[in-house]
Amino acid sequence: LKNQLLADHGHNPLMKKVFDVYLCFLQKNQSETALKNVFIALRALIFKFPSTFYEGRADMCSALCYEILKYCNSKLSSIRTEASQLLYFLMRNNFDYTGKKSFVRTHLQVIISVSQLIADVVGIGGTRFQQSLSIINNCANSDRIIKHTTFPSDVKDLTKRIRTVLMATAQMKEHENDPEMLVDLQYSLAKSYASTPELRKTWLDSMARIHVKNGDLSEAAMCYVHVAALVAEYLTRKGMI
Repeated sequence: LKNQLLADHGHNPLMKKVFDVYLCFLQKNQSETALKNVFIALRALIFKFPSTFYEGRADMCSALCYEILKYCNSKLSSIRTEASQLLYFLMRNNFDYTGKKSFVRTHLQVIISVSQLIADVVGIGGTRFQQSLSIINNCANSDRIIKHTTFPSDVKDLTKRIRTVLMATAQMKEHENDPEMLVDLQYSLAKSYASTPELRKTWLDSMARIHVKNGDLSEAAMCYVHVAALVAEYLTRKGMI
């Protein structure tokens, strides 16, 4: 079924069903042995069908990054190591797929996933997660094949950006009982991603949720107006409207 799975760069109903099975294994509680085998199977899937993750829509790459990053915060060190290495494999494979030019797709989806995980997973960004970031950096630095490319420095830049988001989030936690300060910090973070529409949208959505929670509906509406303008501007630049 390889030809059918590759149709439309892997964005077809058959591949979606296959991918959902893999995703289900990551979303349900599994034994340590089962998870290690799931990670091995995912490597094979990524290797055989790279266009599914690096071409066209980003939904499958996004979903995979999100689930893998959750395991980078696992209490089991062996699972954290396996998850970190799988995430590194996704980045490295993306880099190879572009002819060793960049891994922009995975880079962006990892940052977006971290931003989403901060709200969804308690304790994300602690010692365990930091150790996983170090493992990813070490993988890039010890990979001799891409030693003289931009890849190691790009990976370092990615982990640095993740740590910046985590530090900003820690500051937000300190001011969680001060709505105005909290929103101000989120606005600064959203503004820092002005050149990345997807990330800017992520933080504007988060700001809107805080405003709604505090009963500041006009402020929440303003956030959504900004999001709408951002989407419209992006679509105009793409020549889609």
